[in-house]
Amino acid sequence: MEAIVQEPFITREECTVSVSHIRDALYVLNGKWKLPLIFTLTESSKRFGELQRVLDGITPKVLTKELKDLEMNGFVVRSVFPTTPVTVIYEVTPYAGTLRNVLNELREWGSQHREKIRNDMRKNVKTAVISE
Repeated sequence: MEAIVQEPFITREECTVSVSHIRDALYVLNGKWKLPLIFTLTESSKRFGELQRVLDGITPKVLTKELKDLEMNGFVVRSVFPTTPVTVIYEVTPYAGTLRNVLNELREWGSQHREKIRNDMRKNVKTAVISE
C-alpha cells in the first residue's frame, strides 16, 4: 500500500494573501489580448500594423488600449522615430521577461487542453455512433 502524502496545510490568512496576489496579477494582465501581446513582442519588437496582423482578430481600438495599459504597467515601451512617416516601434521591457515562465506554462497548458478537448470530442462522436 502506498503512503499518502498530504500537502502542507495553509492557514486562512495565507490563502487570503495568495488570492490577493493572484487578483493583483489578473488585474494587470486582464483580457484576452495582453498575454498574447507580450508573448508576441518577446519574439521581436514590432510596429502597430505588424502586431495587428500577428494578433488576428484584434481591432485597432483594442490594440491601442492594450498597448497603453501594458506601457503604463511597465511591460512595453513605445519608441517614436522622426521619420517620414513617423515610425513607432513597440518592444517589451526587461520587466516583461519576468512573465516568461508564466507564458511558457500557459502555452503548454493550452496545448494540452486543446488536445484533451479533441480527444473528448472524438470519444463523444464514437459513443454517438455506437448508440445509434
